[in-house]
Amino acid sequence: MISKFLNKLKSILFKSPVSTEAPLKNEKKPTKAAKSPKSKIKTKTKAKTKTKTISSKKNIETLTTLPGVGAKSAKALYEAGFKTTKSVIAADEKDLLAVSGVGINLVKKLKKLK
Repeated sequence: MISKFLNKLKSILFKSPVSTEAPLKNEKKPTKAAKSPKSKIKTKTKAKTKTKTISSKKNIETLTTLPGVGAKSAKALYEAGFKTTKSVIAADEKDLLAVSGVGINLVKKLKKLK
């Protein structure tokens, strides 16, 4: 009874024809051999994301060496595309002010470094 109700609900939500037949119980599941190439791909992408997060953390830490730049503003600068301290120093005032968390006082401190 519940399965009929769920099938009817699915057909209404997904607009597919209603099936009154019971679902097949002997459906074949994919074998482990089919899954093995996927797992290799996943481990490769995991390794790449780990190196990305490590390098991004290092870049954010180097941005905190600038005077007046804390962890939050360094992260905001990094996400805005300023990956190095040189790029922050060389950036236009308007570009820096467009970054959330960066104010006029910080921009003045950074421009003194030029």
